[in-house]
Amino acid sequence: MTGNAVKGPAGHVPSIEKRYGRPIAEWKGLIRSSPLTEHRVLVGWLKSEHGLGHGHPNALVAHTLAEDSAK
Repeated sequence: MTGNAVKGPAGHVPSIEKRYGRPIAEWKGLIRSSPLTEHRVLVGWLKSEHGLGHGHPNALVAHTLAEDSAK
């Protein structure tokens, strides 16, 4: 791994897009449009409704909620 590799939730972006065929912006839009607000509940929803594993939805939710709280 190089010194400038992206770490944390954003590091999952390329593999999420490749594996599930949707751009990250689309996943973030789904998360933001959901009436759900709790991290763990959103992760469970992405897993059950959209067929994601565990690490990817966890990263997506963490990244999206962090962006939203920074606004």
